[in-house]
Amino acid sequence: MIVLGSTGSIGVNTLNIARKFNLNVEVLVAGSNIKVLNEQIKEFNPKKIVIANAKDIKNVNHTDVSSGEEAILEAIQNSSSKTVVNALVGFLGLKPTLKAIECGKKIALANKESLVVAGKFIDQSKLSPIDSEHFGLWYLLQDKKIDSMLVTASGGSFRDYPLEDLKNVSIKEALNHPNWSMGNKITIDSATMTNKMFELLEAAWLFDINKLDAIIETKSLIHALINFSDGSTTAHIANASMQLPIAYAILGKCDEQVLEPVDLVEVANLEFRKIESSRYPIWDIKDEILNNKDLGVVLNAANEVAVSKFLNNEIGFLNVSKISLDAVNKFNNIKVNNLDDIFAIDEEVRRYYGS
Repeated sequence: MIVLGSTGSIGVNTLNIARKFNLNVEVLVAGSNIKVLNEQIKEFNPKKIVIANAKDIKNVNHTDVSSGEEAILEAIQNSSSKTVVNALVGFLGLKPTLKAIECGKKIALANKESLVVAGKFIDQSKLSPIDSEHFGLWYLLQDKKIDSMLVTASGGSFRDYPLEDLKNVSIKEALNHPNWSMGNKITIDSATMTNKMFELLEAAWLFDINKLDAIIETKSLIHALINFSDGSTTAHIANASMQLPIAYAILGKCDEQVLEPVDLVEVANLEFRKIESSRYPIWDIKDEILNNKDLGVVLNAANEVAVSKFLNNEIGFLNVSKISLDAVNKFNNIKVNNLDDIFAIDEEVRRYYGS
């Protein structure tokens, strides 16, 4: 297989599955964490390496190393692997997803942005989502009439902060997730609840449903619920680890134990909370986004700019959501007719907000 984003948390967990099931890794694509990449090269002996920056090539312990976006697309095209694990962060992951589909490969998709911005142009039959929420929804599907789908949220770094303190929070506080360690961008997206907006958009495309919502479940043990038309609800319960959805996405099925089962007696209780727009202002536009999924490209571009500005100390935390809300309001009349439109709108939004 090809692993895009091999040194991030999804990539590392993918290679844990590769190790457990003795899977061949043909290509590794990484950013700038060359130390971890070199360890992965030593263990998995891939044929080809692609990294973000040409200046780092000399530090990579491999004879076939290239850099940049075009090199990723070439590596996908020239590989014999049937599966591409796309764990790249952000809009950067879209072209590799499209290239993998063009090449007839199966995609284990952790790159949310591919579906968020271009869901209408992506063949869903080629995708297996590596998101605990979408995996949970898929796992729960039955031959019964569905009323609605529900995913859960952790609530992010500030779920318990006094609202009046949010305007002065630091980057360090924002990156302190209560339940697990993730990359910087997704941790901020979790704190603003934008990540959950993206997941609802993904679910809308993956399951062809618009009746979607999310709630906070503070222990992150329930990942998804399906409400059936007969009034019953099923929930997917599992310890929080990406290895289970990764295993299914790559292998198709998995009969071996991947996770420790949840001991409900030990858990003792679960807490559910409504997602309030007073804490998560982005939630005000949930229905608007789901009813006009073309706005996904606007939301994603504005959010990427805003998160980058926050992490560079250029704006405060509350301004991240403000920029996204402003963008969805300003670019409300966009219409996406083809892939070129997506790249043009993405560029226009970024330029407007000073990326």
